[in-house]
Amino acid sequence: MKLVRFIFALILTLLFFFYLNYKQGKIPPLGKFLSPFSGFWQNGEINDLDLPNELEAEELSAPVIIKFDDKLIPHIFAENEYDLYFAQGYVTAFHRLWQMEFQVLAAAGRTAEIVGESQLEFDRIQRRKGLTYGAQRSLEAIQSDPKVTKMVQAYTDGINHWINQLDYDDYPIEYKLLDYTPEEWSDLKVMLLLKNMADMLSRGENDLENTNALQTFGIEDFNRLFPETYSSIDPVIPAGTTWGFPPKSVSKPDIDFPQAFTGQVIEKPDPRNGSNNFAVSGSRTMSGNVLLANEPDLSLNLPSIWYVVQLNAPGINTMGASLPGAPNVIIGFNDSIAWGLTNAKRDVVDWYNIEFRDERREEYRYDDKWLKTQKMVEEFVVRDGDNFYDTIVYTHYGPVSYDEYFLGNQDKVNFAMKWTAHEGSHELRTLFEVNRASNYDEFLKAFRYYTGPPQNFAFASVQGDIAMTIQGKFPVKWEGQGKFLLDGKDSRQEWQDIIPYEQNATVKNPERGFVSSANQHPVDSTYPYYVYDYKYEHYRNRRINDRLKLLRNVNVKEMVRLQNDNYNYRASESLPIMLDNLDTTKMAGNKAKAFHLLKQWDYFTEPEWIAPSIYQTWWNELYALIWDEFDDQELAMSRPQIFHTIYMMRNDSSSKFFDIQNTSQNETLQDLINVSFDRALDSLEKWKEENGQEYVWYKYKNTRIKHILGLEPFSFDQVKIGGYNNIVNAASERHGPSWRMVVELGATGVKAWGIYPGSQSGNPGNPTYGHMIEDWATGNYSPLLFLSDSNEESERLIFTHTIQPEDQ
Repeated sequence: MKLVRFIFALILTLLFFFYLNYKQGKIPPLGKFLSPFSGFWQNGEINDLDLPNELEAEELSAPVIIKFDDKLIPHIFAENEYDLYFAQGYVTAFHRLWQMEFQVLAAAGRTAEIVGESQLEFDRIQRRKGLTYGAQRSLEAIQSDPKVTKMVQAYTDGINHWINQLDYDDYPIEYKLLDYTPEEWSDLKVMLLLKNMADMLSRGENDLENTNALQTFGIEDFNRLFPETYSSIDPVIPAGTTWGFPPKSVSKPDIDFPQAFTGQVIEKPDPRNGSNNFAVSGSRTMSGNVLLANEPDLSLNLPSIWYVVQLNAPGINTMGASLPGAPNVIIGFNDSIAWGLTNAKRDVVDWYNIEFRDERREEYRYDDKWLKTQKMVEEFVVRDGDNFYDTIVYTHYGPVSYDEYFLGNQDKVNFAMKWTAHEGSHELRTLFEVNRASNYDEFLKAFRYYTGPPQNFAFASVQGDIAMTIQGKFPVKWEGQGKFLLDGKDSRQEWQDIIPYEQNATVKNPERGFVSSANQHPVDSTYPYYVYDYKYEHYRNRRINDRLKLLRNVNVKEMVRLQNDNYNYRASESLPIMLDNLDTTKMAGNKAKAFHLLKQWDYFTEPEWIAPSIYQTWWNELYALIWDEFDDQELAMSRPQIFHTIYMMRNDSSSKFFDIQNTSQNETLQDLINVSFDRALDSLEKWKEENGQEYVWYKYKNTRIKHILGLEPFSFDQVKIGGYNNIVNAASERHGPSWRMVVELGATGVKAWGIYPGSQSGNPGNPTYGHMIEDWATGNYSPLLFLSDSNEESERLIFTHTIQPEDQ
């Protein structure tokens, strides 16, 4: 009997040991995870920085000094470029290793390896977009540039130096939760990270949806619903700018667009990905110095998208926001200049309908020839499941993303994706030179290497210059090219040429005394090249320009105030129409209260006000009612833009599109406004009842800064901030200002201020995790400590870490 009990106890012990030390579904191996010596307890940090004072690295040729300030920003001082970028990779990995690697795995379509079968569809999409294909071509492209090759290798070596000294107890907590280990970093991963940003910022297009809408509505209604421009636009490059160059020409062929249609499309990047930047000349500032501000509006994530760093070595002293996983400063300043980026709305993705010779898909028609395809068999490793295989066919355009195996309507369509991000790009050389530029000419010259993603680069210098240049690799297109699906067998529908970078739209020191951009139309109709995008911004840019036109004696506080401006331009143009059409004859109770709140509202979307919640809910209901024609379509289509909807409400109020399709009555705009008002108040009252509180704007909107994995304990909810996605302060539910920076440049030097919604440390167990969120929400920027050399002292410096070569 004792033997039986012993055997039974032994079996239970072995089973318990197995349970604790091996992953159970989505639960990590609890033995390792709960261990006080190596588990999650080790991720709790008492000190802000858990680094020794000194470390040795055989890769270095001279000592590197890293000084951390009170915001945990590293100030890196090196004696040569290799050591500088080695240290940047090393210190970024120290704070952000898991984030860097997980983002790269996502870009490469490898998350099923970590999470399991639920991620397989996401991974398939990633690979069919060709991000790794583009990254490999970019890695090949930089091999001819020794400086960039050495920089990337140094950055990679620094990351791997950090990885190679880690034990399980040192791993970021996400590795323990998901039960996997960090891989060695590689130069290809640097390129993949950059392609991931290109995917986020430049893959937006509407070609297939436009093709479907053209088929559904016909050309007359299509043009009525989706106009390319308006007479009232306020473009990035001021209207009336002269273009002093002879443009390249391309003739529009007499063609018909392919008649191939899709019920599903690959998910687009978040259309709210945008930003704003502006620079003001000294003639309009209080100090006489030039001022520059920048705010990239992206997903509000933890760990944060950006990592702030100072890089100092012979020939370079620069500071600003870097992208964890790639060298250089992306948005920032140096001793002489400052620069900021916003997304430039340009169409650099086109789709081509492919005609294969037969079912083997080894050849495709191109004019009167048959060209060879290339096939890549992609293996997807699936955690706790069977591996999956997908064959992706490549043409000279790019990958055939839609086919019989993926969103292809059972072999009815074969669409190849042509995208500038698939080409070998050299943006790292541009950043390398911009980080070192000392004046406007050097800054502009750096863009001869730049491919994308397309960006509006604002510029300011200590010499007093300001400028805006729209840079990227832009094809010379005939009017309408790329707006719809193109015919892959017709060479006339190819991109014929590229706009020279010197002819990309640029303005320097405009007469009005400022430059600005916020994702609006890039130019007016006088620019000699065809430009198109399916979704321009129409509100934030006008508010910024309206304010800058009025402001005199601008100072840093005014720049900060404008970045945090909560004026709702969209509401100012739509709400009066809505209120004027509202039937108030029998209005009482909460409806009357809502009506009076809206009548008294000054359109500022402040955190604790109720009127913004009423307006936004009402607008959402009205917009959905107006475009009910798009609800039950079998083909994938996008609704008309909000700006155009309001344009129609003001200028075409009797349009047939204001009729609700599924009723026998002939509704008018006024009917829709009244029905949507009732629905909005019902929705708000329901929210109030469910949440037990008033629908004040910041609670109702609920701006959330979430951990990348969606882990609630590592996230922040109901951040008290106003604004919305169409407002200069573009803080919406999960999207908004990811980094804010203001720089002042003058004869006495450079000063800067910045803030972002997160922390330098990506470790949820660090005392500083998320510590800047409240200051970010209230517009309380931190002065950025910009050191001239490693010997400069400051009371804000809290720790010094030195990396020595091994032989010293």
